[in-house]
Amino acid sequence: MAKHFVVVAGNIGVGKSTLVRLLAERLGWAPFYEPEVENPYLADFYADMAAWAFHSQIFFLAHRLRLHRAIALHPGPVLQDRSVYEDAEVFARNLYVQGLLDERDYRTYRALYETALTFLPAPDLVVYLRASVPTLLRRIARRGRAYERRITAAYLAQLNALYETWIANFTACPVLTVPADDLDYVAQPAHLRLIARKIQDKLAGKEEVVFRAEEIAAANGQSPNL
Repeated sequence: MAKHFVVVAGNIGVGKSTLVRLLAERLGWAPFYEPEVENPYLADFYADMAAWAFHSQIFFLAHRLRLHRAIALHPGPVLQDRSVYEDAEVFARNLYVQGLLDERDYRTYRALYETALTFLPAPDLVVYLRASVPTLLRRIARRGRAYERRITAAYLAQLNALYETWIANFTACPVLTVPADDLDYVAQPAHLRLIARKIQDKLAGKEEVVFRAEEIAAANGQSPNL
C-alpha cells in the first residue's frame, strides 16, 4: 500500500473528524485526530487573553509539530484531522488580527513556525471542507458540545475568511476543495464514495479534480438534467 499523508482541513463544526473516521474505515488508512492535551496556559488565557495568547499558541504549536512529525514517520497511508498550518494561518493569525497577539510576539511565533516547517515534509494532499456559516452553526448545534455554545456567527465568518486566504495562498501541496454545504457524507454513503474517489484522483496526479454539479446531483439520486 502506497504511503499517503492527507490532511482534512476546515472550520469549526464542518465535520473534519467525522470525515477522517469514515474515510479511514473505507480506505483502510490510519486516522490521526487532534491531540487531546491539556494546555496548561488555557485558564490563564481565558482570564487575560492578551497576556497569555502567545504562551498558549506556542504550546499548541509544539504539540501540532510533534504530531506532524509522527504522522510523517508513520509507515502507511494516514489521514489527519486539522493541521499545523491551520493553527498558524487561521487561529494564531486570528488572535493577531484581534489584537490579542502583539506584533513582536506574532513575529516570533511566525519565525518559529516557518523554521520548523523547513524540517518537516509537507502532506501529499489537503482536503479543504468549505462550508457557509449557516451550515457550520447547524452542525455545531447538532453535535451539542457545551463549550461550543458561545461560538458566534461573526467568529465563524472571521475564521472562514482566514481559511479562504490561507487556501488561496497555500502551495506546499495540492488542495482538493470539498463543497461541504452540498455534501452530507454522514447521511449519504454516495457522498462519501464521491469524496473518496476525488481524493484518489488527486493523489494519482490528475490536475483538474473538482466536484461538478451533475456528480453531486447523481450522488443525491437525482437526474443530472434537473
